[in-house]
Amino acid sequence: MPSVDDLLRSDLAKGLALGIGAALLIPVAATALAPVLRPMARTALKAGALAFERGRETVAELGEMMEDMLAETQAELRAARAEVPAAAAAAAETAAEADTDAGVATEPADTVAPRDAANEDHAA
Repeated sequence: MPSVDDLLRSDLAKGLALGIGAALLIPVAATALAPVLRPMARTALKAGALAFERGRETVAELGEMMEDMLAETQAELRAARAEVPAAAAAAAETAAEADTDAGVATEPADTVAPRDAANEDHAA
């Protein structure tokens, strides 16, 4: 059987002694430090709340900036798509003007009448 001296030197005894000591001293220390710790805790909570609000505002501003950039990009894409048919129409008009200047009578491509037998009879 182990002696009392061996039990007091074991790790179990040391842990038990520290646990009992902490259980007795923490309430006393908390009571003594409460006037100091409470304002510090409130200040820390205020700082956390302010940081959270600023973070929320920053994220909202970034989201708004992204929405603006997306809208601008979509507008540029729409304008680019509108320019392609306009450029094709301008090119066709330029070609028609060049043919007219050269003495060739041409009709725009979208107004050309389909050829059929009735049209050929009247042309002869």
